[in-house]
Amino acid sequence: MKRLVLPLTLLFSMIGAAHAFDGDAEAGREKAATCAACHGPDGNSPMDIYPKIAGQHAEYLYKQLKDYQLGMQTGGERGRNNAVMFGMVAGLSDQDMRDLAAFYASQSMSPGTTPEHALERGQQLYRGGDAERGIPACIACHGPRGAGTSLSGFPRISFQHAPYLIETMKEFRSGERANDMNGMMRDIARKMTDEDIEMVSLYLGGLH
Repeated sequence: MKRLVLPLTLLFSMIGAAHAFDGDAEAGREKAATCAACHGPDGNSPMDIYPKIAGQHAEYLYKQLKDYQLGMQTGGERGRNNAVMFGMVAGLSDQDMRDLAAFYASQSMSPGTTPEHALERGQQLYRGGDAERGIPACIACHGPRGAGTSLSGFPRISFQHAPYLIETMKEFRSGERANDMNGMMRDIARKMTDEDIEMVSLYLGGLH
């Protein structure tokens, strides 16, 4: 398992990047018109196969847009690979991406629910992991309420659509998605069964 202790140079660079983040939320609102079809007018996607991005950390959103653009430029060899998003980021400038990130970060993510059958197992995995299989607790990076932190680069995952989380975790497990910090999510997901992924994803819907 990858160590979760960040080198000082990386920590300082993240702090600097966070302080330097420059996005105009009002400008982003106007630029987000084409994003609404999948993510909704305020970033709360009405379709559970697409992520809610309202209330997500601006730095994280900006990184994902940059990674999609890198994926488009390298034919999916680097960054993040998604054909739909390639078309969306193709014409975006760096400032466009900053403005979009600032807009969605300024919105509020709509709450979700946790089904009863997923509560016990999902909570166990999220808060305690599974030591016997080397699965760390999700709470270590994403926090007790699943809010993550902007400085660390760990996203908010509470209230997220479970189908989207399930698909994302499976992409990390297969290596199809590979833009996670130090390969941490890939290492974790490879140790998880389909049931593990489903239970913790369902649990996160109502975590607050």
